[in-house]
Amino acid sequence: MPTQPLRAGERFAQVTMPEAYTPAPPAGGTDEYRCFLVDPGLTGDMFLTGSQFIAQNTDIVHHAIFFRIDGSAVAAARARDDAARGPGWTCFGDAGVGASAAWVASWAPGGTETVLSPDVGFAMPAGSRLVMQVHYSLLTVDPATRPTDRSGIRLRLTDKRLRPLHTTLLTAPVELPCTAAESGPLCDRDAAVADVARRFGAGPAATAGHLVAQCSAGRPVKGDTQHCDHRVKQAGRIHGIGGHMHLLGRAIRVELNPGTRAARTLLDIDAYDFDDQRLRLQAAPVAVAAGDTLRVTCTHDAGLRRQLPQLRSLPPRYVVWGEGTADEMCLGIIVGTHDES
Repeated sequence: MPTQPLRAGERFAQVTMPEAYTPAPPAGGTDEYRCFLVDPGLTGDMFLTGSQFIAQNTDIVHHAIFFRIDGSAVAAARARDDAARGPGWTCFGDAGVGASAAWVASWAPGGTETVLSPDVGFAMPAGSRLVMQVHYSLLTVDPATRPTDRSGIRLRLTDKRLRPLHTTLLTAPVELPCTAAESGPLCDRDAAVADVARRFGAGPAATAGHLVAQCSAGRPVKGDTQHCDHRVKQAGRIHGIGGHMHLLGRAIRVELNPGTRAARTLLDIDAYDFDDQRLRLQAAPVAVAAGDTLRVTCTHDAGLRRQLPQLRSLPPRYVVWGEGTADEMCLGIIVGTHDES
């Protein structure tokens, strides 16, 4: 049930995966990213003003992202679906249907219903669809039991004209060596990156190198804490902020213009909880100008590998950015509007 009542002009629309899916992680791994095309039935232009993910099997659903695609991209998504065995298609890294797919909703453990400010929403043109990307993790589940999932999402929609929201992702490298007490072949960085490629493909594995090139002048900086600066391209206002790491995450912070008189901390989670990854809506929108700097900083702890039941049976590894639950990420999620030019 919704946690908040509908506001004037809003209605609910609920969409679900077309059929139950049995995850089948490739390359002998424990993770699969699967995309499903779902139709909210939009016959007119609408705005998405809130959402609540409905996880049918939380034992295997690690997180979910919803991408809007316009009607012109539906044929390509259907082709991907038709070419894959079973419902949906494998989609490590992104939705797999081109750069036009726009992030409009997401869920991770701890997330509940997100209800946006009444004057903003994500544009949902008539005929648009959603690509529902679900990360399945079988790390703590016996795959022989062939667990299934048929999750969905409840959307808040309105035909009122609102200020359109956009999602911006702030990424930083993960360069986490094995602890001094650990050893093994995957404690070598090159071997660890090759293992990511084996499990998820060359594209996702290249992310580690791209982030090093973007954030640390092409040189991996080994350590527990990493950060990356991102330049604001267009003036606007930040309405919500989230942070995403995996099981080795200790802390995550997002700052505006760090090291200046105008410095401001927008998100500061100094005791990261994997089971509390909800989007933090701002009490008042935060103005940003073109040329401002947004910095995301993450701290990970390789020592947690021996403390967590999900990870302690796995071989030690040098951890880089990766799609799996046993890999890591450093991701700030910014939901905001652009100023009209």
